[in-house]
Amino acid sequence: MPTGLWAWLGPLLVTVFGGFLRFWNLGRPNAVVFDETYYVKDSWSILNHGYERAYARGADAKLVRGDEDILLDRATFIVHPPVGKWVIALGEKVGGLDAVGWRLGVAVIGTASIFLIARVGIRLTRSIVLGCLAGFLLAVDGLAVVMSRTALLDGSLSFFLLAAFACLLVDRDHAFERAQRLVDRGGAGERLRLGVRPWRIAAGLCCGLAVGTKWSALPFLALFGILAVLWDRSARAVAGEPKPLRSMLRRDAVPAFVSLVGLSAVVYVVSWSGWLATGGGWSRQWAAGRDTAFPFIPDALRSLWHYHDEMRVFHTNLTEDHPYESHPWGWLVLARPVAYWSEDDDLGEHGCEARRCVREVLGIGTPMLWWAATVALVWLLWRWAGARDWRAGALLGGVAAGWLPWFRYEDRPMFFFYAISFLPFLVLGLTMALGALVGPAPGVGASKRERRRRQLGSWAAGALVLAVVLNFFYLYPLLTGGSLPRGEWLDRMWFKTWI
Repeated sequence: MPTGLWAWLGPLLVTVFGGFLRFWNLGRPNAVVFDETYYVKDSWSILNHGYERAYARGADAKLVRGDEDILLDRATFIVHPPVGKWVIALGEKVGGLDAVGWRLGVAVIGTASIFLIARVGIRLTRSIVLGCLAGFLLAVDGLAVVMSRTALLDGSLSFFLLAAFACLLVDRDHAFERAQRLVDRGGAGERLRLGVRPWRIAAGLCCGLAVGTKWSALPFLALFGILAVLWDRSARAVAGEPKPLRSMLRRDAVPAFVSLVGLSAVVYVVSWSGWLATGGGWSRQWAAGRDTAFPFIPDALRSLWHYHDEMRVFHTNLTEDHPYESHPWGWLVLARPVAYWSEDDDLGEHGCEARRCVREVLGIGTPMLWWAATVALVWLLWRWAGARDWRAGALLGGVAAGWLPWFRYEDRPMFFFYAISFLPFLVLGLTMALGALVGPAPGVGASKRERRRRQLGSWAAGALVLAVVLNFFYLYPLLTGGSLPRGEWLDRMWFKTWI
C-alpha cells in the first residue's frame, strides 16, 4: 500500500475539485425536485419529531417560499428506513429548510465518496496515480453529481456501501500482513491468529447504515460476507495452514457473521430509535393490547416488525407505471435517464438569451465513462476467470449485487438512478482497465517495443479520460439546472429515450 504525502494529498485535491462541482449553485433549482417531495419533508419531520408526519396540502410551494409550517399532527406511512433521511435532516439542521439546506447533507456525502474511492483505488491498484484517477472519474460522472445535488436516499446508500467495502479491504490487508509476518519468522504451517478485527467491525457498522438507508443494500451485505470469509481462507493459505478452508470455517466464519450481519442488524434497529422512542409513528401502537405468543418481546419491537411487513407488501405490490422508469438491461448503456426537473423559459427569463430556453436536472451518467466502464466489465471477467485476479472478482461482485437483483421485479417501476449503488465498482473496474492499458513502467533494459507499447497505451488511456471530461462538461448544464437555448438542449439529447 503506497504511503507518504501524495497518498493523502492527491485524493484530497481531487475531492476539492469534485466538491466544487457539487456545491456550486447547490440551491439551483430553487424547487422541490423529483422525489425530494417525500424525503425533504420526511427528514424535517424526523429531525423535529422523531418520526415521519403527514404534510399539509401545497407543502412544496410553502418550502420554496421558506415556510416551515408544513407538517400535520399525524403520522404518515413511509416505505424506507430512516438513515438516509437523517443525512438530509442534518443538512437541514445546519443549512435550514431551503434548497441549499436540504441538499447539504447529500452534497457532503457525495463529495466524501470521491476521497473514499480514491483511497480504495490506491489500495486496490497499489498506485497513487490510479487511485486519484478513480476519484477523478467519480468526480466527473453525471449521475454522481446529480445524486450529490438532490435530496434523495441513494447517494447516501452508495457512500455507506463504498465505506463498508473500504473497511473490508483494510481488514484483508491486515490479515495478509499477519500471515506474511508468520511466514517470515519461520512459522509457516502454524495456526494464523488474526486477533481483534476493528476494520471488520467498522464494515459491519457501515453495512448497517446502508441497510438502514435502503433495503437494496442487503445483496451487498451478502456479498461482503462472502468476500470476508474467502479472503480469510486465502490469508490462512498464505500462512501455510494445511487445511485453510476448514480452519476458516472453524475460526473465522462465525466471527465474520457476527461482525457483519449481527452488527448490521443492531445498527439497523438502533436507526429506528426516533420511531421507537416516540409514540406517534405509523403503526407504532399496533401491538398495544394484542395477544402474542412471545410476551417477552416488547410491544415497540412487535409493532416495528408489523410495520416492516407493511413496507414489504408495499414494495412487492408496487406496479404503477412511471414515464421515466427503465429496465435494468438499459442502465449500463444509459438507455433511459430520469428527468428530475425541467422548466421552459422565454427570452430574458432566468438568464435565457434565446427565444426559448430549457432548464433541466437530468439524472444521467457521463456517457463516455459508462460505456467505457461497460466494456471494462468484459475485461474484468477475463481477469477474474483467466488470471484469478481477486480484485476483478470483488468489483464484479459489487456490480452484480447492485444490478442483478432488480431483474426479479419485472412489474415494478425501476429507475436508472438505482445504479448509483454500484457506480463506484464500475469506476474502479474502469480504473483497473486503464491501468492495464497503460501497462507497467518499462525497466532499464526494456526494448523499444515495450517502450512503444506503454507510450501507445498511455495515449489511449489519456484520450479516453479527456473524452470523459469533455463529455461531462458538455452535459454539465443539464445536471445542475443551467439554462440552455432549446436548440443546444436538443443537441444534447442524443437519443429519443433521453427526452
